[in-house]
Amino acid sequence: MNGAESLVRTLVKSDVEVCFTNPGTSEMHFVAALDYVDGMRCVLGLFEGVVTGMADGYGRMTGKPASTLLHLGPGLGNGLANLHNAKKAFTPIVNIVGEHATYHIEYDAPLTADIEGIARPVSDWVKTSRSAKDVASDGAEAVAAANSGPGQIATLILPANTAWDDADGDAAPVAVPARGRVDDQTIRQIAAALTSGEETLIHMTGRALQEDALALAGKIQAKTGCRLSCMTSNGRWHRGAGRVSVERIQYPVDIALKQLGSVKNIVLLGAKTPVAFFAYPNKPSVLIPEGCNVHVLGDIADDHMAALEALVDELDAHGAAPALQEVSRPGLMTGGDITPEVVASALGHLMPENAIIADESVTTGRGFMPYTQGAAPHDWLALTGGSIGLGLPYATGAAIACPDRKVICAEGDGSGMYTLQALWTQARESCDVVNIVFNNGAYSILKGELANVGARNPGRKALDMLEIDRPRLDWCALAKGMGVQATRATTADEFNDQLARAVASPGPHLIEAMM
Repeated sequence: MNGAESLVRTLVKSDVEVCFTNPGTSEMHFVAALDYVDGMRCVLGLFEGVVTGMADGYGRMTGKPASTLLHLGPGLGNGLANLHNAKKAFTPIVNIVGEHATYHIEYDAPLTADIEGIARPVSDWVKTSRSAKDVASDGAEAVAAANSGPGQIATLILPANTAWDDADGDAAPVAVPARGRVDDQTIRQIAAALTSGEETLIHMTGRALQEDALALAGKIQAKTGCRLSCMTSNGRWHRGAGRVSVERIQYPVDIALKQLGSVKNIVLLGAKTPVAFFAYPNKPSVLIPEGCNVHVLGDIADDHMAALEALVDELDAHGAAPALQEVSRPGLMTGGDITPEVVASALGHLMPENAIIADESVTTGRGFMPYTQGAAPHDWLALTGGSIGLGLPYATGAAIACPDRKVICAEGDGSGMYTLQALWTQARESCDVVNIVFNNGAYSILKGELANVGARNPGRKALDMLEIDRPRLDWCALAKGMGVQATRATTADEFNDQLARAVASPGPHLIEAMM
C-alpha cells in the first residue's frame, strides 16, 4: 500500500465519502487510489473555484466534510475565493493539495510555490506530510480538524513521493473535541436582560438557524417578547411554513440602522455584532445604536442547542408556544416584464417542499425574503463571504449531497460567469438543479455602490467597468454548450411557466431571465 492509498482509505474510514477534484501530475497516485479504494465518490470540476464551491455546498447540507483534490499552489490559488466563502460559512472541508516530490522542490520548477502560505488565509489547519508513513495519520488529523467546532477548513499538502512511497496502512479516525458550553452566570445575566422590559434582540447564525434550535428560540421569544434576527448572509437557514421565523438584518446600511435603532440589548448566538459590509462616507461601521448592551450567549464554536436549552430552563419557558410561520404562498404576478417582485412571487408560489435555495442573486434577490417566508419548508444558503462566483458551484454540491431534494439556484449574470463551468458538472452528474440566471447586462450592485460611496459624476469609462452588455451574454447558448437544458424568459408569464416546468422536471435546467 502506498501513501495515497493509505490516505484514501483513512478518509473513507473517517466518513469522507466525496472527493471534488481537478487533479494534475503530482496527484496521479491519489487519482489511481480513488479508483481501487471503495467508498469514495469522485466528482470532476473544470475549474478549481468550482471544485471548492461544490465542497462548500456539500458540507453545508451534510454537516460533514468532502475532500477536494487540487493541483499544487496555482490550483489551490484558483480555488481560494470559494474557500473564503466556505470559511465564512464555517463549512467543513478537507483540501488535499498535491506538491512536488520533497527532493524536487529545491530545483524551483515552474509550478513550485509556497503552498502553505497560499493555504493559511483560508484554512484553520494546514500541514505538509513529510513521508508516506505519516500520510494516513495526517489525513485523520485533517478530518478531525475539519469537523471541529462549527466546521473548519483543513488543508493537507501531499508531496508526490509521499503518495507513491510505501506506507504502513490506514489510520483510525481522530476524536473531535466537544463544543464549548456557556456558563451559568452568563445565562442568568442574559435572562435578566430578556426580562428587563427593554427591547432585546437575539441575533443568530450557524447551528442556531436550524429548525430544532429555532423552536427553542421561539419559546424564548414567546416567553419574553424579544425579537429574533439573523445575519444578512448565513451558511444554512431553515425557513418556511411551520418553522419559527426570524428577521434578516438587511444589507443596505440605512435600512439596517432602522431595523436595529430601537434595540437596547442584543444577545449574540454564533453571530457577531452587526456591522456594515463596507465603509461608507459619513455612515457608521457598527450598526447597533450607541449604548446598546451586547451579551454573548455563545460564539460560533459553542454548542448552540445547549445554550438555548439552558436559557429556556432559566426562563422556565418550556411551556411557551413558539409562533410558527403560517403557510402563505404569494400569487403569481402576470402580464408584464420580469421584475425582482415577479421572480420572488414565483419562487414563493412554486417552491416545492424541502427545496434548497442556493442564493447568489446579490441585487435582484434582496427582496426575496418576504415572498418566500411562508413557502413550503426549505433551506436557504447564502453568499457568506461576499466573493462572487459561488452560486452555480454550491448549488451543484448541495444537489450531490441531497439527491432527493430540488435545488434552485438564484444567480446573477456577472457572478455566474466566474464559475459557469459548474453547469458541465451538473450535466455530467445529473444534478437536480434549476438555475435561474438574471441577465440584466450589468454588475448592478456596483452601480448602486458607486453612488453609496460618494463617487460623483461617473463617466463612460467608469460605467463601462460596470456593464457587461457589449456583447450581451447568451446564457442559453452557454448552458446548452455544457449539456444543460436552457430556456429564455422575457415576460413574467414566460418566467412563471418555465419555472413551473423546470421545478416539475428532474435534472439540471437553466432559465435565463431577461431583466
